[in-house]
Amino acid sequence: MQHTRVTALAAISLAATLSLTACGDDSGKGSSTKGSPSSSSSSSSSSSSSSSSSEGGSKSEGGKGSGSEAGSAKAGSGGDAGAGAAAKGAAKTGGKVTFCKTRDLAIDAADAAPDAESGRIDVTMVNRGSTTCSATGFAGVDIKDADNTSNPIERGHAQPRITTLKPGDAAVFNLAYTIDPSGDSLASPTNLLVTPPNETHSVSLKWPAGAGAIKGAYTDVQVYPTHTTN
Repeated sequence: MQHTRVTALAAISLAATLSLTACGDDSGKGSSTKGSPSSSSSSSSSSSSSSSSSEGGSKSEGGKGSGSEAGSAKAGSGGDAGAGAAAKGAAKTGGKVTFCKTRDLAIDAADAAPDAESGRIDVTMVNRGSTTCSATGFAGVDIKDADNTSNPIERGHAQPRITTLKPGDAAVFNLAYTIDPSGDSLASPTNLLVTPPNETHSVSLKWPAGAGAIKGAYTDVQVYPTHTTN
């Protein structure tokens, strides 16, 4: 009888042990199952964050690329503009000849009136220097009167022409006025004071013999720009 109780107790004890083991396994399984979604969610979040970061990096690189290209375009444009400006500057300075000096010019004045009404004095300048020079522009001219006064002559309405003189070449400019045939002219010119274009030194020339009398005042005489004789 006692043996039967012991056997029964042993059986109950074994059943209890098996029951506890089964419960522990179920708990582990439940914990594992619950942990899986959490882990999956965390992984998904991490993946999303990584993807976002990657996209952000891509945009940032794209922005830098665009800025760099824009900068390159501007730099290129500025370089071309700078090269163009440099080329123009070189053309202006490198290809420019110096103006003719008074000391290198042989200057003479002559009557060149085409008729009895139109007075004209031609002033010729010959380059006696050893280098090419420019005589472009208006010469300064004063007419000296018998009473020792000097009267500056106004410029005529004409556009200067490029006048470049090689050694031996000549340029000419004109004085124009109306001739007074009455014999009552109040002008008594004796000399012309001529200053070549862009110069400060003058030469004194005799008023051409045979030139018609000036009608009106010296302010009615006009000087025109130089041009070549070729």
